Amino acid sequence: MAKYTNTRPDWVPENADKNFATSVMSGIDGIKDLTVGNINPDLDKAGFRKNRMILGVDDYVKGVAAGDRMILSRAITLIESNSPRHFPKAQRVLQELLSRTGKALRIGITGVPGAGKSTMIEAFGNMLCDMGHRVAVLTVDPTSSVTKGSILGDKTRMGTLSRREEAFIRPSPAGGTLGGVARKSRETMLLCEAAGYDVILIETVGVGQSETTVRSMVDFFLLVVLTGAGDELQGIKKGIMELADAIVINKADGDNRTKAQVARGEYERMIEYIRPATRGWQTHAYLVSALEKTGLKELWDVIRIFENTTKENGAFQTRREGQLLDWMNSMIDEHLHNLFFDDPVILGRMPEVREAVLKGTVSPSQGVAELIHVFDIHRASDRHVDLLHPSEEG
Repeated sequence: MAKYTNTRPDWVPENADKNFATSVMSGIDGIKDLTVGNINPDLDKAGFRKNRMILGVDDYVKGVAAGDRMILSRAITLIESNSPRHFPKAQRVLQELLSRTGKALRIGITGVPGAGKSTMIEAFGNMLCDMGHRVAVLTVDPTSSVTKGSILGDKTRMGTLSRREEAFIRPSPAGGTLGGVARKSRETMLLCEAAGYDVILIETVGVGQSETTVRSMVDFFLLVVLTGAGDELQGIKKGIMELADAIVINKADGDNRTKAQVARGEYERMIEYIRPATRGWQTHAYLVSALEKTGLKELWDVIRIFENTTKENGAFQTRREGQLLDWMNSMIDEHLHNLFFDDPVILGRMPEVREAVLKGTVSPSQGVAELIHVFDIHRASDRHVDLLHPSEEG
């Protein structure tokens, strides 16, 4: 009976018995049968054979639109696939669901490591679920150097939220992408909106000027900070504070509350010298304790006031339009990048040029100029052949 293709990592001991359960599944391409029952026969007895393992575009669209979290997860996996064979199908699914998107409030959350972002997001998400909202959390995880996949640390730190029916948590590997934002985060966000989630929280890895990538995806940008960070981080703070619509001093509880109040005053003074990140909105600092669940309701009230204010003055729509253009431009950049580096002539010429650059016989700029020249000639030659020998379909 056909099954998933499973392989064991290289580091598994050769004498490991069946109790050593670590294995790597082959993913989408490893599915050899159409039913879930081929993995666990008991599932077939329970009536799960109707859940097909290979889904068509209509299956994805109907499942996501119905809020099926399993199919939503699989749709995101399809979107995240780097295989050229999956791209057309993924885009068809996205196109079919596009009319259901755009109604959620998108919130980006960043901060220094150790600021308690995941803990705060869990408390914040639970509160929103209690208020009747459906919350999707996209956590951009550090990428494993071994498997190149998500380490999944954020999901394990949101144990209570991940078990709620009103919530959906999706860790994605950062993969070295600028700002720690997964390459397919925009598409993932749209799928979650199509599934009926009305609040999207995007948590990023670390802080820095590169977090502008997050700013181009969300409506409201939140910076989570700690007390007593020290003057050595002022440069980082200023760079990221210029993008923030609100600053949250987390862990404002117990003996740390007094320090948090002092830090709030310091941030308020710093904000006075920074141009607001959003037209018609003044950034302020707020105190929150994810442990004691304090300050979260006030923070949500601020976000809703922000939403109403920016919709009235037009800044909200302007930002959304800018996000669409940024998305389109990034897709163009990605396509041209792949077109260049996947070109067979470039693949053949690249090793020689790289060796020349490393030896110092050719400057990097000369090497680039030569590769682009070769690429242009090859593309022009292909177009010339197409003109001389048009396809029969034409």
